[in-house]
Amino acid sequence: MNIRRENIADYPAIAEVNVLAFGQENEAKLVEEIRHSNRYIPELSLVAEVEGLVVGHILFSYINLVGEERLQVLGLAPMAVHPRFQRQGIGSALVQAGLEIADTRGEAIVIVLGHPPFYSRFGFELSVNYAIESPFPVPEEFFMVKPLQSYQERYKGKVVYPPAFEKV
Repeated sequence: MNIRRENIADYPAIAEVNVLAFGQENEAKLVEEIRHSNRYIPELSLVAEVEGLVVGHILFSYINLVGEERLQVLGLAPMAVHPRFQRQGIGSALVQAGLEIADTRGEAIVIVLGHPPFYSRFGFELSVNYAIESPFPVPEEFFMVKPLQSYQERYKGKVVYPPAFEKV
């Protein structure tokens, strides 16, 4: 398996992986909309390849954290692995690679709405432990944060996703 930054030639395969993994087009459209926004971070849109075939994709992009100040933080969404390649460590490798790049870039915190047993393995914790509020009416265990080396106490408030996320 090879993990690398996406390139324009990967776009159709990334869309296909997202559609197959989620059973709908919403996440593929989300990726496309984020790419065309000021929230896109090229270094944090990664693909996993097996024998030259794109079988997984992860996207970290900027979202807002609004409290006493408005801060840009990373949102992890979406992350998809082709159904034939799931449960083989590809998703874990994508998350780990993305977190390492984010940390190297000096990002402070990553926020995810996801499966607690999966994301807790990477150090994600309940967002409420950091005074970070979800914008969604979901049980608190599904909204998690991963503080990185540049994290400071000032990162608290309510998460505000950009308009691209409204369709997911």
